Amino acid sequence: MWRNKGMGLASVTSITAVLVILGLILIMILSLNNVVIDTQAKFDEIQIFLQDDITEEQFKRIEDEVKNRQEVLSAVYQSKEEALETWKEEWGDEGYLLEGLEPNPLPNTLIIKLRDIEYADKVVDSIEGLQGIEEIQYNQDIIDKLVTFANYARAGGLVIVGILLLVSIFIISNTIKLTVTARKREIGIMKYVGATNGYIRGPFIIEGLLFGVIGAIVSILIVNFGYGYLFNILNDRLYVLFTVYLISPTTLIKDISIIFIAIGAGIGALGSLVSLKRFLNV
Repeated sequence: MWRNKGMGLASVTSITAVLVILGLILIMILSLNNVVIDTQAKFDEIQIFLQDDITEEQFKRIEDEVKNRQEVLSAVYQSKEEALETWKEEWGDEGYLLEGLEPNPLPNTLIIKLRDIEYADKVVDSIEGLQGIEEIQYNQDIIDKLVTFANYARAGGLVIVGILLLVSIFIISNTIKLTVTARKREIGIMKYVGATNGYIRGPFIIEGLLFGVIGAIVSILIVNFGYGYLFNILNDRLYVLFTVYLISPTTLIKDISIIFIAIGAGIGALGSLVSLKRFLNV
């Protein structure tokens, strides 16, 4: 009896350890993705600097070309006076240095907000060459690097999670196999007296499910308290340094709880089935 309890504890411990590692990787991937999305939002604008002598007809053509594109979320005109006031606000206490700046060196600008930064090149290509435009400014290099980085991060995250799931199934099925091996004589006797495979599998599958759910609950508690602690320490500091926020533990833990319980129960049951297979062929 004590041996079976020890095997059960080993199974729960293995499931807990694997799910905690999986949780850490998922948090890293989701947090990284959240940082990329937040950063993208800061660079999803195109600024069209207009010539001082632009005609109303030329401006109208530029505005229509921009607003009629489905990639564009909004297009807002900003006069050079408004731009100077914004500049003063950004300078804060030193904004007074811009008082009386004549002539105003800033251009009139049409600020385009994109639905996604990936559309930047396409939108710029459509308006380049139109009369009345002095310059088009957008963070092309940063945008290209962010898009590439985000794609690699998502792909790499999926590969890591896939590998970890395969490893977890292997580890947990072998751990549960120890429990089944400890009771192989009992299984053999039941087979010889006429018990069906389904009858024998039932208790082991339920046991595997139970181990999986217990391991999932323990891992959820560990990840929840661990991530909550790190969130309280790091979130404000990250915002001060990089103006980005981590994902809220409340939001994250709901998704992770569902994933953990599903994976834990599934792996526990699957591990029991795989481990029982050879013992039922008697």
